[in-house]
Amino acid sequence: MVCPGRRVCDIGTDHAYLPAYLVLNGISPSALACDIGKGPLENARKSVEAYGIADKVELRLSDGLDEIREDEAQEFVFCGMGGTLMAELIGRCEWLKNPDKHIVVQPMSHIDDIRRYFIKNGFEIEKESVCVDSGHIYAAVSAHYTGEIKEYPAGYIYYGELAVNTDTLSVQYVEKQLSRLQKHLKGIENNPDLREEYAELQSVISDITEVLSDVNS
Repeated sequence: MVCPGRRVCDIGTDHAYLPAYLVLNGISPSALACDIGKGPLENARKSVEAYGIADKVELRLSDGLDEIREDEAQEFVFCGMGGTLMAELIGRCEWLKNPDKHIVVQPMSHIDDIRRYFIKNGFEIEKESVCVDSGHIYAAVSAHYTGEIKEYPAGYIYYGELAVNTDTLSVQYVEKQLSRLQKHLKGIENNPDLREEYAELQSVISDITEVLSDVNS
């Protein structure tokens, strides 16, 4: 999903495997490998030196994008963290609200939080895809800023653009989201204090069920 020919900034880089891959394969001319911890940055340093790309991958100690300037990159990748944290980190960086900036996220959990942030703050989700690793299904989301706030169906934050994918993994990912919501609905059905949440959740589940029915038909 990273657009070729543009400098990439990898947030939470750890061993810097992603920037190394992008640079070594000619996708990105150079990269910023950022992490909040000194330990992971030391791992990153070892990686870029081992691959002989220390001149093309700059290491930066940074909490999210706090130590990154607007003119330093065009591609921004957030992987290996929860969607809630991603939304927080992106949300406090106003200069990402620029049509020339492109964001790719791969949340480990709470993908609905990052989708919710995108659609409420004028970002357009262009496409999504899934992959499987060690038996777990992960989704990646590609987005950029347009400034336009659109209305979406009730369940969109749980299926996003995966609804237009017909591959088995995408369907399985959405089904997993649906199963989680159905369990939560069951857990609150007899709580009189959560009637409003219950009604909203019913609407969401109905929408997701209909979307899955259309994909499977």
